[in-house]
Amino acid sequence: MRSMRFIETRAALLFISPWIIGFLIFTAWPVINSAYLSLTDYDVINDPSFIGFDNYVTLFEDPKVGLALRNTFLFTVMSVPTQLVVSLGLALLLNSATRATGFFRTAFFLPKMTPPVAIGILLLMLFNGQNGLINSFLGVFGIDGPAWTTDPAWVKPGLVLMSLWTVGSSVVIILASLRGVPQELYDSALVDGAGWWKRTLRITVPMISPTLFFLFIVDSINALQSFTEAYTAFFGAGNTTYSNDAALFYAIYLFQQAFEFLHMGYASALAWLLFIVIMAITAVQILVTRRFVHYEGGNS
Repeated sequence: MRSMRFIETRAALLFISPWIIGFLIFTAWPVINSAYLSLTDYDVINDPSFIGFDNYVTLFEDPKVGLALRNTFLFTVMSVPTQLVVSLGLALLLNSATRATGFFRTAFFLPKMTPPVAIGILLLMLFNGQNGLINSFLGVFGIDGPAWTTDPAWVKPGLVLMSLWTVGSSVVIILASLRGVPQELYDSALVDGAGWWKRTLRITVPMISPTLFFLFIVDSINALQSFTEAYTAFFGAGNTTYSNDAALFYAIYLFQQAFEFLHMGYASALAWLLFIVIMAITAVQILVTRRFVHYEGGNS
């Protein structure tokens, strides 16, 4: 029995060995090496020079770091709830559909396949303050649309609205969770005279709360690492036309330090700060929100 278990374990390790090797080479080693580089002055051209914690001291004195963190936190607070609410609403609509559900599920998911660079370009086309499609549509109703790409107050709302372009994957995940809610619960609620709104709040949301919790964590992590769309729209190809400071997310500033200014040591320190921030925020989210998560057959 023990020899059979050993053979099965060895076979399992053999099958997953390509992933283990790839993880060690392309993930674990770069993470460990970046911790060392964060303690050095390194510009790629010359050998790293050990400087201790000077990069971290500079990090806390750099005003751009504070600006980038504020922009990133504000974008996260605005985008994550918006994406969850829109995804839940679309999933509820799909769940109530009786025909062509597969077609609409595919239609909602397809925008997720759009390359992020294309989304950044699409943002400039749709949200152009002069002749963009969004402001043209608002003009039909006599509404003077804002300068989405040049007014610092409207840059992040525009990016939040643009992030809704890729909620298709969340819609599909929530829809799969909705299909698992027992119909008997809805039937009992109908007998008791509960309307749609009460059934949604008292049955649907609690029953799919593990899925919503998962998306809340994942979307928060993704928002804190936002880069491509904002960089393409506001920083790509030496762009100086648009309101760059309002769109300076933390990952963008990290990228600039690493690949534009070749401050690899400082960029590594920035990366470790981001890692710590994400870990701390995720831990707080888990501790605060898990009491609202209902697991079927168990406690909240």
